Amino acid sequence: MMKYRRKTALLAAVPVLLLLALIPWCCHRSTHGGKTPEVSSGTLVEFPDFPSKNVGPRKVSVWLPDGYVSGDSCAVIYMHDGQMLFDAETTWNHQEWKVDETLGRLVAAGKVRPCIVVATDNTSKRLTEYFPEKTALYVSGGEKASFQGDAFLKFIVEEVKPFIDSHYHPLAGPENTFVAGSSMGGLISLYALCEYPEVFGGAACLSSHVSMAMLKLPGDNDQWAEAFTSYVHDHLPAANSARVYMDHGTEGLDANYDPWQRKIDTQFRESGWDDSHYQSLVFGGHDHGETSWAARLDEPLTFLLGTPAAAQL
Repeated sequence: MMKYRRKTALLAAVPVLLLLALIPWCCHRSTHGGKTPEVSSGTLVEFPDFPSKNVGPRKVSVWLPDGYVSGDSCAVIYMHDGQMLFDAETTWNHQEWKVDETLGRLVAAGKVRPCIVVATDNTSKRLTEYFPEKTALYVSGGEKASFQGDAFLKFIVEEVKPFIDSHYHPLAGPENTFVAGSSMGGLISLYALCEYPEVFGGAACLSSHVSMAMLKLPGDNDQWAEAFTSYVHDHLPAANSARVYMDHGTEGLDANYDPWQRKIDTQFRESGWDDSHYQSLVFGGHDHGETSWAARLDEPLTFLLGTPAAAQL
């Protein structure tokens, strides 16, 4: 596996009209056969059909580290595509993020602080819910598009988070609250940090779909991607006020990402973000799937949750 830091490039943005259509690869990813996920470390608590006034109901799962007692001093990381995180036997493609294995190992080794994972399942509206909605304001006529990114974030911030806070009493404050996802989930994670910097103190965005490639647009996909980079430019939180991790591979769909990720990198660097608060990595040979994300999950988790002692190792 080859990993390297990228160099930044300059940005030019030309927002244009966009209409968005769904495509198979980024739509609903359901569980396989209705099985209940099993975890190799910690405990998984499921809340089926979690209600919402903002989006449709869905399952919310809470992973608790080994030995957790309610009220323990734990950070929280909110993760998207919850049905893909824990058990390959229950996923549609028989792949998983290995969140329980990886976090269990890192916590036991003292490399990251104890953390609760709140996993929200996606639905058939995954694409529209994970789309950074205010990006449409940078596209002529884009405000007419029916995105639901803002409603989805309200679901997390105004409905799921208060439930977690009242039932599990984790550590408060953005310095203890994180968000993470991949592909479209990477986009909505960065968007969440920009929209709610008072809530989230860090975001992990793996294989973020910054290129907008393969979306069936009436115009040029690149022009819509430029609109997203313009949104990021205008809405980044204050430099070094949070931790942001971004990455991508070099194979499959990820092979399209490098030019656009460089533009995002430029936004951060020109805004004053340093290496201790912003990390952008490329993983040679990795593609766009859970197996690749699991293989490098140590990186974002350590970057967001690493302990002072671990930094000296």
